Amino acid sequence: MSTPVVTLVVPCYNEEAVLPHTMKVLEHYLQELTNDGVISDKSRLLFVDDGSKDETWKLIYKASLNTDRIRGLKLAGNAGHQNALLAGLFAAKSVSDCVISLDADLQDDITVIRQFIEKFNEGNEIVYGVRRKRDTDTLFKRKTAEGFYKIMAKMGVDLVYNHADYRLMSRRALEELERFDEANLFLRGIVPLIGFTSTYVYYDRQERTAGETKYPLKKMLSFAFNGITSFSITPIRIVLLTGCAFFFVSLFVLSYFLVLKYVGETEIGWTSLIISIWLIGGLQLMAIGLIGEYIGKVYQETKRRPKYIIDMDLLNLGIPEHMKEGIPEKETLIANSLSELNGN
Repeated sequence: MSTPVVTLVVPCYNEEAVLPHTMKVLEHYLQELTNDGVISDKSRLLFVDDGSKDETWKLIYKASLNTDRIRGLKLAGNAGHQNALLAGLFAAKSVSDCVISLDADLQDDITVIRQFIEKFNEGNEIVYGVRRKRDTDTLFKRKTAEGFYKIMAKMGVDLVYNHADYRLMSRRALEELERFDEANLFLRGIVPLIGFTSTYVYYDRQERTAGETKYPLKKMLSFAFNGITSFSITPIRIVLLTGCAFFFVSLFVLSYFLVLKYVGETEIGWTSLIISIWLIGGLQLMAIGLIGEYIGKVYQETKRRPKYIIDMDLLNLGIPEHMKEGIPEKETLIANSLSELNGN
């Protein structure tokens, strides 16, 4: 079997603190895999700048001028981690046999990439990187993450437990993923739906070497809620069942007070009345808000706006001839060589 052409896709948002180290480590490991005959020498690193406000793109651009191993994709604005990841996956699809996605902080153990390739060569179209344990997480983050997976499972969503976005996907799997044209793509739920032969590789997550996490509590909660509402109508059904339950409880309470009135033991219950009003009013507002979330998703789908806009592509570099005038000579040579590589 010929060695596969592999592209490592790394979404980046304000990652200037970790990027030099990440580039050095990944480039060295890619060269090691090439020397061992595990992957093709045409394999590349693709860094996707998700509208960073720091020096992230400058670092990617300079690195791409110094080595053929590193390429960059710059989005016109901040499209979000999932959309930046999609942009990189779809850009790399046409020049790769398989694509591996991972985070820029290198908390995911890159040494298991060798196992990813082995599983791919055995015929697996998708290989999931799964954490053995969550010892590096805080107690709160660990419990909430575990709770999220359990809730999603109870709602009938097929998620890989303790898996994030560290995975290998074949070109064939990516072509099928591209057919999912919805605006709210929750990748951790979508990828298992593809249904191709898949397997797991287990690893231990490392501590972040520098910089700050790009997934604080607010983003984590938003991500979890998006996943739930993108894949399940169970929350709507819970609201319906709660409404039905309160309806029957109200009938029981009504019957109870009618009996009290009949026997002449009624009392003025101002407190219980106000509490009931607030409780029912709160439930109604929650129900309306939840329904609004689903309607909002339908609204986003009907607009059919692009998930992301590419500002500059250093992987499939398509610079028009009339724009090459202002490009320095070295960059022009790189542009031409990349165009030839893409043509092959």
